[in-house]
Amino acid sequence: MKYTDRDLSGKTILITGGAGFIGSNLAFYFQQNHPEAKVVVYDAFRSGETLSNGNLKSFGHFKNLLGFSGEVISGDINDPAGMRELRENYTFDYIFHEAAISDTTALEQDLMIKTNVNAYKDLLDMAVAHGANMIYASSGATYGDAPSPQRVGREAPQNVYGFSKLAMDHLSREYMKKSDISIVGLRYFNVYGPREYFKNTTASMVIQFGHQLLAGKNPRLFEDSDKILRDFIYIEDIIQANVKAMHPSESGIYNVGTGKARSFQDMVDILQKELGTSYPCEYIPNPFIGRYQFHTEADIESSRKALGYEPAYEMEDAIKAYVSEIRRIYETEVKK
Repeated sequence: MKYTDRDLSGKTILITGGAGFIGSNLAFYFQQNHPEAKVVVYDAFRSGETLSNGNLKSFGHFKNLLGFSGEVISGDINDPAGMRELRENYTFDYIFHEAAISDTTALEQDLMIKTNVNAYKDLLDMAVAHGANMIYASSGATYGDAPSPQRVGREAPQNVYGFSKLAMDHLSREYMKKSDISIVGLRYFNVYGPREYFKNTTASMVIQFGHQLLAGKNPRLFEDSDKILRDFIYIEDIIQANVKAMHPSESGIYNVGTGKARSFQDMVDILQKELGTSYPCEYIPNPFIGRYQFHTEADIESSRKALGYEPAYEMEDAIKAYVSEIRRIYETEVKK
């Protein structure tokens, strides 16, 4: 699906975190729909470096970019020399900033703020210098345990990741006041879809449950999973929002969800239908009661007005579209 008819001939697009889940999907969107544009992917890629929780510091993976023919640069947004080279050697028209420490369980507050907030300021300065419109990844984590529907201005982050994204939003508003470029922050809710597998244990429960079922295992859910609701959003709607945010009616911070809360039980039931399985669910006690969101639902009215964003995928449609990729990844990556 093509989300804008604008001619991007001669335009140069930077995608930070372009070897990650959302960034790589953006890279392929432009390659397929706007081949006249020059796309530059900038990503730290993965190494053996881990955080204190054992998860990888960077989830970028070359396999997310197989088939991509644009320019690929291995670089860290925390590296001043690398950022200086980007600023001096290119003139960008649009910057899609997806690079981040995105692990919500990370405990390294210093690294989280340095990467998610301080490096973002450097990118904003580059955007202003180049006259580039900035579209960046904020997060539904800024809301913490705020009541549904979650609405911009009602934030209550419960971890340093959510705090760092809220700090990015505050910084963005300061730049909106003093610069002529468009700046849009997109607060993603629970995203799932192709190219998420290499996020490992931080990938969505859609693919994790899918692989449990393909392995012949009973899906394991928390007790009362029919009452644990989230705003799950398919990657295609995330791409739609990003592309429409290139030329918003107004700079700002906008939610990107479906505006509908669905349960983990719904997710498993739809997966079983699409995969042709009927394994009984196993229900286990929820160890996170007291620090666990039981209901998220994005208020997307301002997103509709400013971006022309309209979610196109119900969970049933999205999982049906995704299931062939879940199978492919299981055969090529999980079983090998």
